[in-house]
Amino acid sequence: MAKPWFKQLLKDKEETEPAASSYNSRLADEGETARWALRILAILLVVLCALSWYWSREPKLDISQNLAGQHTVAGSALTSTLIGVIDILLEKPGGLLSNDIMPPGVFLDNIPNWEYGVIIQVRDLSKAMREAFSRSQSQSTEDKDLALAEPRFNFDLDSWMLPASETEYRNGRKYLQGYLVRLLDDDEYNAQFYARADNLRYWLSTVETRLGSLSQRLSASVGQKRINIDLAGDSAAAQSTPTPSEEMVKTSWTELDDVFYEARGTSWALVHFLKAAQVDFADVLAKKNARVSLEQIIRELEATQAPLRSPILLNGSGFGLLANHSLTMASYISRANAAIIDLRELLSQG
Repeated sequence: MAKPWFKQLLKDKEETEPAASSYNSRLADEGETARWALRILAILLVVLCALSWYWSREPKLDISQNLAGQHTVAGSALTSTLIGVIDILLEKPGGLLSNDIMPPGVFLDNIPNWEYGVIIQVRDLSKAMREAFSRSQSQSTEDKDLALAEPRFNFDLDSWMLPASETEYRNGRKYLQGYLVRLLDDDEYNAQFYARADNLRYWLSTVETRLGSLSQRLSASVGQKRINIDLAGDSAAAQSTPTPSEEMVKTSWTELDDVFYEARGTSWALVHFLKAAQVDFADVLAKKNARVSLEQIIRELEATQAPLRSPILLNGSGFGLLANHSLTMASYISRANAAIIDLRELLSQG
């Protein structure tokens, strides 16, 4: 006959075993849930990485092919190319990334800087079209569509709603399309484009200053002590705030890739615009014997679009063991800028 204490022990064991079994089952379920959560997280991470890689590829589409055969009306090549550049900016993989607030776009910065370089050139060309290309003289009336298009492209690049940047740029594109339609229709007076040497010089002067600034910022990747020449050439010149005669200029290492990809975007857009200008200003360039000069500028800018073989942007010293990608980019930009200065001088001659 079992003792009372032994019976109680058996009873307690019988009551404990179901509870322990239930606890172990619950732990197993929780462990399986955690494993599934990790699997889903890993899959999501892989998808985000794949999207980041795909969206970070620079567009390579050349929208300026066969321009000479397709555009016979002055201004149609530049206008249609400008529209095409805007389309690529908005419709490339990932769309416009500069105003993204969700991953992976919010974590990317190379393509947003590329986009900034492109939109700066879009703004400069649309301004030149509004103020110079479409007007015969300073007192003439500006084109109604170009007057509405240009402010849209000056809208903030990083606005994601109310309104979104894409909305404003698409509206600007719509007005450009309206100008192009009027340029190509049978009415000879409702839209004009004046392909003159002085108009081309006006736009190229803006391009010159943009490339000059980029060249300086790219060259500052290694740091340089520069002499202040702000007032050189005029003994009576003055400035609002005194500056030292020498200063150390160096681009922060955190901004090296920003400036590099801004230069890539600028050069990409300019290659297309300059190829279109070859078509619209063909007679002017032929008269000045300047076509070869413009072709050399395009060739220098095309060299900036060579694939980057390094996984990271290197910042070696000028004559060090490692490459300096910023200095390489600066050399092409500087040569293109010098050629633009020569071209503008050539266009100014009678």
